Amino acid sequence: MTHTESDLCVRINRPGVPTIYPPVAEGWYLAVHVLSPPDSRHKPLQVGGAVLAFGTTLALLAVLRRRGDPPRAPARAALWTWCPAVPFEAVNNAHIDTLGVLLAVLALGTATAGARRGMLLGAAIAVKLLPVLALPGALAGQRSPKRIAGVAMAALAAFALAYLPYVAASGFGVLGYLPGYLHEEGYESGHVRRFALLRLLLPGTAAGVAVVFLLALTALYVWWRGDPARPWSGALLLTGTALLLVSPSYPWYSLLLVALVALDGRWEWLAVTMAGTALYLAARMLPGFPLQAWAYGTAAAAVALGACLRAGPTRRRTRWSRVPQQGER
Repeated sequence: MTHTESDLCVRINRPGVPTIYPPVAEGWYLAVHVLSPPDSRHKPLQVGGAVLAFGTTLALLAVLRRRGDPPRAPARAALWTWCPAVPFEAVNNAHIDTLGVLLAVLALGTATAGARRGMLLGAAIAVKLLPVLALPGALAGQRSPKRIAGVAMAALAAFALAYLPYVAASGFGVLGYLPGYLHEEGYESGHVRRFALLRLLLPGTAAGVAVVFLLALTALYVWWRGDPARPWSGALLLTGTALLLVSPSYPWYSLLLVALVALDGRWEWLAVTMAGTALYLAARMLPGFPLQAWAYGTAAAAVALGACLRAGPTRRRTRWSRVPQQGER
């Protein structure tokens, strides 16, 4: 909730401007509104958030038992269920990102990289645009042009069909407040800065160019070297890298990251979620302190440390599992 200029408490920010929410999100809000008792205010949205969060837990368990690590499926799903960001952001604050997370988990958990995966992913992108970062992961390891086109075109078709009625009615007005939103960093303009880590080394414009280059390079790596049996692994790498580079102050953006951590098991990426939460809650209490750079810098260090710790056992297993050739001892 927030306050308008007349100091009236409302359920959404900036109720006087056109919404930036994509059409699938609007469809969810309409469904909740139709099913809600009169004058029930925000409680149905919180109940809906709880339903989506629980549904995501079931989806994670199903995917992990079928395609991941069945014995560890409950423990891995707990990374989502027990993460404090889920009850705070998905339920208490009722952020619609949870619907996109659920659709993205279902998309990455489908058995093959086909039209069904693309349609689910396109629907997830039509909830919040952030799940587009999962697309290279959904295409990980795919070399067949037919398979690549099947996923990409299905995602584009689902996204376009969802927007078609809005575009027909509003034209470019369908973007709503999005241009203004992209110029903001927090609820207050200038509260935090984009690209906090790269700005330590580069000026603002160069930092933005560097982010685009690094994300494109990471997406290419995920597609070319990713494991098609574990599409969520590449999706986690690209999503986590994007959040580290952009350094947002909105912790609900990382709900997708939390679900991908549950699928993949690399828990060190949860430090990125902690960084966004710390920035959101404490930045105004520490004026003048570079909390954004410290929070995301610490998260980057945690991710790097986790990668190093995981690489050691992998190298040892590879070394000792090597079969001696004839003549070797």
